[in-house]
Amino acid sequence: MPNHEKSAEHHVVPKRIYFGVFFALVVLTWVTTYVSTIDLGRWNIFVALAIAIFKASLVALFFMHVFYSARLTKMIVTAAIFWLTLLLFITMADFWTRGWMGVPGR
Repeated sequence: MPNHEKSAEHHVVPKRIYFGVFFALVVLTWVTTYVSTIDLGRWNIFVALAIAIFKASLVALFFMHVFYSARLTKMIVTAAIFWLTLLLFITMADFWTRGWMGVPGR
């Protein structure tokens, strides 16, 4: 009877990687807090979202082991991100174009 536990490939991540990612997340949290005190005008939301996306990517890649996973897992994560982007773009396209047509009765 084959041993199925050893047939699956497991990657052991060194603790220094986890500590490095944790340190990066702490620093990025501090950067987010610091940037929130600076008036960047309309760029505040873009800077905050860029930092948040980078932090979420670190969590997904290392703590959720996507970086070390099989190609199928990476493809599913990529498809999920594409689908989310598509849904957000369609929603924003609706929001941006609402003023193009007049409101009946006005």
